[in-house]
Amino acid sequence: MTPHAVIAGAGVAGLTSAVALHQNGWRVSVFDRAPVLEPLGAGLGLTPNALRALDVLGLGDAVRERGAVQETGGIRRPDGRWLARSDLAFIRARFGDPVVGLHRRDIITMLAAALPAGSLRTGVTVTSATRDGVVRTSEGELGADLVVAADGIGSRLRAALFPAHPGPVYAGYTSWRMVVPVPDYLVEATETWGRGTRFGLMHLPDGLLHLSANSVAPPRQRERDERQAVLRRFGHWHAPIPDLLAAVEPGQVLHHDVAELATPLPTFHSGRIVLVGDAAHAMTPNIGPACLAMEDAVTLGLLLPADRVAALDSALAEYTALRLPRAVVLARRARRVGLAGQWTWPPAVAARNLGIRFGGLLPASVTARALDGSVDWWPPSRSPAAPSARG
Repeated sequence: MTPHAVIAGAGVAGLTSAVALHQNGWRVSVFDRAPVLEPLGAGLGLTPNALRALDVLGLGDAVRERGAVQETGGIRRPDGRWLARSDLAFIRARFGDPVVGLHRRDIITMLAAALPAGSLRTGVTVTSATRDGVVRTSEGELGADLVVAADGIGSRLRAALFPAHPGPVYAGYTSWRMVVPVPDYLVEATETWGRGTRFGLMHLPDGLLHLSANSVAPPRQRERDERQAVLRRFGHWHAPIPDLLAAVEPGQVLHHDVAELATPLPTFHSGRIVLVGDAAHAMTPNIGPACLAMEDAVTLGLLLPADRVAALDSALAEYTALRLPRAVVLARRARRVGLAGQWTWPPAVAARNLGIRFGGLLPASVTARALDGSVDWWPPSRSPAAPSARG
């Protein structure tokens, strides 16, 4: 009999897990509490590790074709002065792929299309699951050979599995995300760092730009007009930031407080339940958490093909052994980047900016090596042969 996997959550982590398991012989059921699969969000920057994960699913080339290659990068001050800038060709040269920008709706659509008809159900909430695979939903109860908790940073399943864990904590800053048309002049992909504030620009397909704005702020503060809140904080920064913010449509600003699992979980599995993505290792958005979620999903599928279901315990233990240490290291690294962006004391900000300037003088080969350990991941069944550059 074909083993059955129930996936709680139809975000990037859940859908990638469902595709990976389906392609490895599982019958999958994906449940999401949203009434319709609305791919909310803005842009995702997909690094070479994510593209390798998508290659396993046969989706990598479609993403490369669809995505917008990030050609340049750099960091500026709010007055526009460059602290560092670079040609990002060094990423492709070292890792075999560039960074590509894609709207979240594109990757959600691609993943959903790779699932068999009827396997994705919206408007259904997974309320609980037992370690022996009994799943309770808002529509009733069913059994599963595997339960994938992909229900995000506020995961109910994680909280039930680890009741003593402190759960997500506020990272100290809040984030706004927006998508606007590219203006009729050159806009370079950059980040601008101020005092406790950051603003990022990333190219997306179809002539669009992803804007992200971060600011130190108390948690749970919301305003009636979030667009005006962003303009007030960043509208006086260097061009083209004011023009881009003026182009944001009212009501099209996503605002979320940044939270993380600062205390790592002891394991990513228990019984028949396995955690992926933010449910397992929510981290600050400085090292591509969506890319890490894709790694999780593909690793799970490769370690647990349907014909290995009898060895589920050992396969899930191997999954935890591969994924947990990597998540802990990268969460720590992401946290350090976020903390540097939160500095507000002028001498500390000046020292940080000086460090960025000196770092920008390093050869591209040295800069590339700094990404080792994050974007140089390979799927567990593939040998890390030297990557060949793609055209």
